[in-house]
Amino acid sequence: MTDRPIFWLVTLLAAAALWPAAASAHQGNPDYRSEVTAITPGRDAPGIDAQVVNFDDSVVLRNDSGKTVMVKGYEGEPFARISADGLVEVNLNSPSFYLNQDRYAEVDIPSRADPDKPPDWDEVDRSGQFAWHDHRSHYMGKNTPPQVTDRSVPTVIFDYSIPISVDGDPAAIDGTLSWVGSESGFPVAPFAGLGVVVLLGVGWLTYRRNRTGPAGTAGPDDPPGPQRTDRTGP
Repeated sequence: MTDRPIFWLVTLLAAAALWPAAASAHQGNPDYRSEVTAITPGRDAPGIDAQVVNFDDSVVLRNDSGKTVMVKGYEGEPFARISADGLVEVNLNSPSFYLNQDRYAEVDIPSRADPDKPPDWDEVDRSGQFAWHDHRSHYMGKNTPPQVTDRSVPTVIFDYSIPISVDGDPAAIDGTLSWVGSESGFPVAPFAGLGVVVLLGVGWLTYRRNRTGPAGTAGPDDPPGPQRTDRTGP
């Protein structure tokens, strides 16, 4: 029985080691700010709103214009659309749909994905709002951008434009990606997660110790030991 708490503690610590990577696989980077600056041309913008959430992670597009808004993929193909009635759909034949599943586009694109194929629309919801990860609105590198010469100084990395159409008329979501830097370069999140899991492990060990009691004694939930049957006395 004494090996089982150790096993669980090791398992929890291993989970803690893997947790930061899993948690950050598709999260925004707090060192950056990606901001929508305009939807152009302005004559097409009434009732259409866009913003970036989670630092630089997701573009959120809202369509209350009474028109159909189409988002173009990286090869100009139809990627997603929000119809006038609020129906939200994605094109399963768009390579962009699959590339957007990972922050660094480190995915396998299925053979069905072809920007030249007619769209295969799949309903997402009917809210009139669509959120997606767009590689045009964030820095794809894993290191500090070359534009940043002083990590403590806010720096514009690049301006970007995500092509859309409004009832077939060309338009765009324009934005700017900036480096803002974090308060500290020390990676706090992984160690915070590790601390939580270590506390869970300590709690488990304490629980087991309270159940078994001191070495050689039975805890309140343990069955009594075997009874002697060879007594000869009264």
